[in-house]
Amino acid sequence: MAVSKIRKISSYSLLALAILTIIVTIAFFAGGYIDPNAAKPEPKFTDAIFYLMYCALGVTLLAMIGFAIVGFASNLKDPKRRRASLTGLVSFIAIIVLLVITYAIGSTDPVSLSLDFQKYNTDFYLKFADMWLYSIYVVLGINILALIVFAIKGALRSKK
Repeated sequence: MAVSKIRKISSYSLLALAILTIIVTIAFFAGGYIDPNAAKPEPKFTDAIFYLMYCALGVTLLAMIGFAIVGFASNLKDPKRRRASLTGLVSFIAIIVLLVITYAIGSTDPVSLSLDFQKYNTDFYLKFADMWLYSIYVVLGINILALIVFAIKGALRSKK
């Protein structure tokens, strides 16, 4: 009974999010421009896309942190799973270190933006955007490297 209720709630949540995303995307692409004759025309519903993504990012981060804390606490209570909880803690610390390093190496060179977005052309926002881009590149590289290493490792094991 509880599983079907959880499944229904998650299905309805996914459906609502998908519908909202489709509506905002259609409004963004079909809504026209604020000033079509400007040098860089800006779509009318740019702010709606940003707010939707900010909300999605915020909910995702809160859920991730909440589940990580609950999982860490439950694993720490069980003596058999203490090592797993410490592995999770080390992974969390590694992510924080990655974000700090990529923020530190981020560029502060100004970017050509429309007048409405010049307020984001500050050192903080420029380094913040670079931090996420560089972090994505590093994690993507680690994933590709892990795929290659474990594919080779699996191939060598199967030959034995």
